Amino acid sequence: MSASNIPLNGDALLLAVTDAMVALHQRYHHRAPVTAKTLLLGSDLIACVLGGVYTDVEKTMIELQRGTIVQETRSAFQIAMQAKFIAAVEHLTGRDVLAFISNHSVGPDMEVELFMLTPNRT
Repeated sequence: MSASNIPLNGDALLLAVTDAMVALHQRYHHRAPVTAKTLLLGSDLIACVLGGVYTDVEKTMIELQRGTIVQETRSAFQIAMQAKFIAAVEHLTGRDVLAFISNHSVGPDMEVELFMLTPNRT
């Protein structure tokens, strides 16, 4: 295994997961979130919190009281894309993802990506 393929840990892992989630958001929503932060909760739960995620079209729909449509579309998209999110975290951690949970809020404008990892074999 080359040095670039060694699973990350600590702050390097958290930064890499944040960068991966921002990159996926940028690629598929054509804009980066305004804020992004990743936390490791215990040793098996990674939480990435993204703020300012909505596009101008989504913001307009929310202002026009069509937030339900925005939520349904975002949820369907996250389900369709979950394999890409999971693959990024598995690559960075060297561990399997047991469960992926993605949710978002219309007010405040936030999205949360949770990754429950297999137990660490150390």
